[in-house]
Amino acid sequence: MTGGTFHNALVLPVSGDTPWFWGWVSVGEDGLISGSGEGTPPPAAPRPLHDVGGCFLAPGFVSAHSHIYTGGMRGVAANSPLYEWVSRNGTMLLGADADDLYWMTLAGGLDHLSCGITSVYNFTQSRVICVFDYEASVLRAARVHPVEFVTRQVDGLAASGIRFVTSVRLDDEQLGEDEAFEAFAAVMQHLDKVQPGQNLGGSVYGAVQWSSAPVTAERERALMDRHAVTNQAHFVETAEQIEVQQAKFAWYDAAGVLGPGFAFGHFVHPTDHMVQRVRDTGTSVVWQPMSNGRLGSGIADIPRLLRDQVTVGMGVDDQSCTDVSDPFENMRTGLVVQRARHSDPAILTPAEVLTAHTVGSASAIGVADRVGSLEVGKYADFLIVDPTSPHTGPIWDPIATYVLACGLRNLRQVVVGGASVWDRDSTNPARVTADSQLTERMVASAAKSGIHPIRPFSR
Repeated sequence: MTGGTFHNALVLPVSGDTPWFWGWVSVGEDGLISGSGEGTPPPAAPRPLHDVGGCFLAPGFVSAHSHIYTGGMRGVAANSPLYEWVSRNGTMLLGADADDLYWMTLAGGLDHLSCGITSVYNFTQSRVICVFDYEASVLRAARVHPVEFVTRQVDGLAASGIRFVTSVRLDDEQLGEDEAFEAFAAVMQHLDKVQPGQNLGGSVYGAVQWSSAPVTAERERALMDRHAVTNQAHFVETAEQIEVQQAKFAWYDAAGVLGPGFAFGHFVHPTDHMVQRVRDTGTSVVWQPMSNGRLGSGIADIPRLLRDQVTVGMGVDDQSCTDVSDPFENMRTGLVVQRARHSDPAILTPAEVLTAHTVGSASAIGVADRVGSLEVGKYADFLIVDPTSPHTGPIWDPIATYVLACGLRNLRQVVVGGASVWDRDSTNPARVTADSQLTERMVASAAKSGIHPIRPFSR
């Protein structure tokens, strides 16, 4: 299925004044949405015509926060909080090299696509493999790689076909300022080799939560200005050492980093002052409800942020702490946890979480002009979701049915730029190869630290 006009669809545009309509969406030869409307497509609509049989046609999900190389560490540190889990992941990766990270990233990109995620903000694994130092509350370097360790991850994600923002950690304390800045610049230059439609830009992997001095925030600000990139920082994610984390907020604020080009990932335990500054500066927040639950990190007060008109996106986070890259489950988990926390079924709606995981995520990471909703001029990235296979019953409220009753079992096709990149009725040989390579290489890397799986291969 490539280009043309997709019709006989229950369209969820996630934009404009109409939440849904029965109709069509057309795609130009450039892979952009060229038109949409109710009813049957007009005679001049682009050909060929693709009858989607009454299925939902909705925007591809945007994960505004993913660590996409981590699929080989699912189920790891299953009862550990964040910092123990971080150290376990780092230890397992001590034996990996640049080509290993290529295959891990390729497998992760293909996995995201098969779950309906068509655009992703990807936190690359830093060239500095670290473990967490509890006494100093910083990351300690355990192994340092050349810059190819990161650029090969870019290559792997490009090979998957997903659209992506590439986030790179500065590691100024571990490498020194000059080397850290040179390495960052090298990755940004490498992005020029990626097809423009796939490369959604570069970003700083904000690391002040892990740093020991305010100068890291100042250096991140300098990188943002020098390369005209955004920044997303993991922040107040866990209740562990919460006073230490909260105190570092002032470092970002004093460095002038807060604003529309900046997002806090997680933001589970902010103070009232922090929320006010985020609101007043136009800073975004990216929410990972499944990850926060799995690690026991806490529950972010998303309804409060939305009331304050803070832009909120959603991410599926690590495949090793969310364990499945499933945006449907991520939306539902976030929705039901918020309702339970507030004892209020109206505190968060299906439409709000769908918006957060599509155009809200795109806005939070600065790419809403290109992805996140079904609007003319944006990339034709969308999902075909069949509510009759398996059957979900009569549709009384399309948004509610899509968010609350549909899931990966209903996902029929993933379309990027008007071309089908995943179909539930066909097997992608590249996925089979990438999964096999991921497994072999992850097992070999962990073995060098004395860590072994119960069963290395699934047959």
